[in-house]
Amino acid sequence: MNIYIIGGGAAGFFAAIRHKSLYPKHEVTILERQTKVLAKVEISGGGRCNVTHACFEPKELVKFYPRGQKELLGAFQRFDTTNTVDWFQSRGVKLKTEADNRMFPVTDNSKTVIDCLWKEAMKLGVNILTGSALKKIIYLPDTETFMLSSHKDKFPADKVIIASGNSGQMWEMLRELGHSIVEPVPSLFTFQVKDERLTDLEGISFDDVLASVVGTKLEEKGALLITHWGLSAPAILRLSAWGARILHEKNYHFSLKINFLPKYNTESIKAFFLSFKEKSPKKQVVSNTLLDLPTRFWKKAVAAAGISDNLVWADASKKQIQALSEQLTAAIFEVTGKSAFKEEFVTCGGIERKEIDFKTMQSKKYKNLYFCGEVIDIDAITGGFNFQAAWTTGWIAGETVIS
Repeated sequence: MNIYIIGGGAAGFFAAIRHKSLYPKHEVTILERQTKVLAKVEISGGGRCNVTHACFEPKELVKFYPRGQKELLGAFQRFDTTNTVDWFQSRGVKLKTEADNRMFPVTDNSKTVIDCLWKEAMKLGVNILTGSALKKIIYLPDTETFMLSSHKDKFPADKVIIASGNSGQMWEMLRELGHSIVEPVPSLFTFQVKDERLTDLEGISFDDVLASVVGTKLEEKGALLITHWGLSAPAILRLSAWGARILHEKNYHFSLKINFLPKYNTESIKAFFLSFKEKSPKKQVVSNTLLDLPTRFWKKAVAAAGISDNLVWADASKKQIQALSEQLTAAIFEVTGKSAFKEEFVTCGGIERKEIDFKTMQSKKYKNLYFCGEVIDIDAITGGFNFQAAWTTGWIAGETVIS
């Protein structure tokens, strides 16, 4: 029995390892078009590899997936976060949970995860061929098998598992076979913003903001980071994931509203300022940063509210206090583009989910053809969820590919 797995990433390795552990006599081969395998695992999480997320209830876990919730619920009930943690830890990769529930190897080094997967694959006898970019997948209906063609070789395959990730070439080959492809668009990206209020504030972060896209229902809470090109961190990345198609339709030009103090609204923060004005009338507005905000950011907000450097609270008008309140709780920024979040680049789109049996990960159009990982129209927000989907779908595909 010849099993070929197209793609040497997280899902592909997990599928290969699972299948070979169950059927050691089967010939299992990973074909990877690049010269190295597990490249995305290596760079994920800033080189630390965000293995999964400490959410251990499938019904809660699926809520982090903008696309694929329904299909993944049953899949996670078969192999979930607990199974992932147990699998790695039983092979010597101890994981830790950080404050935001992301889970990393205690070594803080993605090489730990890569070495584990590689060692397990080698121990089981999985064949790995790098530099093998497929050019065509030919289905042989008489035998219900496949012929895979690369630029230099042909591979007769009894079963094929597609784990190629975000690959336009693979999607085109599958489209030629008759599968439907949901047009891919970027997900998990940062926002490009040019605004005087952000100038020279690169590196300043906020633990919790409320960000929303004006004119839509898109709204997310979370950390925010000011960068040299605009805005990043979880609040922005989550907006980009949930709004991937909406923001694509807007050509990444839209208005973003941010509440930098989500415990307050404009009226309540205005009341706070009026109270402070009565208690400390002689204090300068700009030189007395309030509410634990970053000092440089406070000065920018004060200036944007039309308050001069020497103005004291006693002389602050209601109009100026209103303006400052809005700068902190309802600031509007114009987004003019996107930038790929390179560590976690994810695409919204791929193989149409309704064409896959998620109990087996087998194609509903072709017997003996299976899918796992990001080649499918499934994606999640940042935080280890995309890897969890890869482990789960890879596990199921590897387990159900039987003679």
